[in-house]
Amino acid sequence: MKISLIEPLGVKAEVIEELSADLVKQGHEFVSYDTLAKSEEEQIERVKDSDIVMIANHPFRSAAISAAANLKMLDVAFTGIDHVDVQACREKGITICNAAGYSTQTVAELILAMAVGGLRNMVKADSLTRNGGTSAGIGGREIAGKTVGIIGLGAIGFRAAKLFLAFGAKVIAYNRSEKEEARALGIEYKSLDEVLSESDIISLNLPNNAETKGLISKEKIALMKHDALFINCARGPIVDNAALAEALNNDELRFACIDVYDMEPPIPADYPLLHAKNTILTPHQAFISEEAMVRRAKIVFDNVYAYLDGNPINVCR
Repeated sequence: MKISLIEPLGVKAEVIEELSADLVKQGHEFVSYDTLAKSEEEQIERVKDSDIVMIANHPFRSAAISAAANLKMLDVAFTGIDHVDVQACREKGITICNAAGYSTQTVAELILAMAVGGLRNMVKADSLTRNGGTSAGIGGREIAGKTVGIIGLGAIGFRAAKLFLAFGAKVIAYNRSEKEEARALGIEYKSLDEVLSESDIISLNLPNNAETKGLISKEKIALMKHDALFINCARGPIVDNAALAEALNNDELRFACIDVYDMEPPIPADYPLLHAKNTILTPHQAFISEEAMVRRAKIVFDNVYAYLDGNPINVCR
């Protein structure tokens, strides 16, 4: 089989060489690219003869899927697959596997970092220090004793919840299903509106799909405490980001820490959140750490080996 890694995985070439070595020994053709395709045409050229294609988080749409006549398995080096034309894969009987779990710790840690950064006014403090200021009046708040609302208590949400508990916070959560393990830790399940209205810190950790898109609407944002801190390291389209920016600028919400948007960075200059006050904005980096990238690479190659052995793992479609 021809196996093509069509975009970088964020690890050193030696890691890719080591992980792919057994594929070559088994007689498979393995091709990898260390740059992104500059166009859809170039992407099509990279996949057209492939039986297995490995991608990360850049769009993989119907044109490429149609052009890959031999494609049997799409290996996504990412947790979400909303950048893939799933229907086109389904119509062609293509197995889709993902890399769920590789970034759980990394995302959870950034959520905590954002909470600390927002509560302790770190962006403002940095600016003051660089411009001859002092700590006078900068203040800040602790996580300990605060109520943290986790919206989406999956793997990442649960890991973040445990970190917040370690800081001395009370954790409440909204999720479709309930885990006894969470209850045992003292996490209390509530409705979405209760979580939004009762929390001092809110962390959004839901996937982007038909049910969640636009879930955090202007009306839902209005339920939040005026001095709440809102964190989104999940998916941008789940939130009405224009309404979020408006709430921040009107002092209806104290602070927001955002890693995801309605589009992938670079963000257009007129995007409302870029001009909202009291924010920390990062360029969709929550999933990126040296450790996470290595875990991710190992998972996606394990997916290939498992598929070739006839026992596919991490199948999501």
